[in-house]
Amino acid sequence: MRETSRYTVPKALGVDQTIYIRWLRRKAKAHLDRDRKRVTHEITGEEYRRLIHAAVCDHGTHDFYTGEALNWSLISTYDNKKSAEGRSRYKASFALLPTVDHISGENGRYDFVICGWRTNDAKNDLAYEEFLDLCRRVVAKADGG
Repeated sequence: MRETSRYTVPKALGVDQTIYIRWLRRKAKAHLDRDRKRVTHEITGEEYRRLIHAAVCDHGTHDFYTGEALNWSLISTYDNKKSAEGRSRYKASFALLPTVDHISGENGRYDFVICGWRTNDAKNDLAYEEFLDLCRRVVAKADGG
């Protein structure tokens, strides 16, 4: 079975199938390369593509953490040269670029959720509960606490 038929882009995303498959492959490879240094069990690109695609199908239209609508038209449009020129303003325009975040799965394996680039950048390597705690502290400080 061809990859394009296995991983059909959800219509709600409004993204070309070819662009989606390229995004899916790049995200799976990036996480696979990083995780192979962290885990002792066998992981494959196919496993990661399947898990990431499942996350997209499950909740890919909105940021898993904030509920904000993601902007799928931004995938495969980031330009390093424009980023260097526009700096933080350019990067801010990609806040709702869909990206993939690790979450702890069963038996020490990873699972994935889809969130905006800004959220993923803020969360960094924090576990979900650690991220929530950080967010609560930020809000408490902003509220004068």
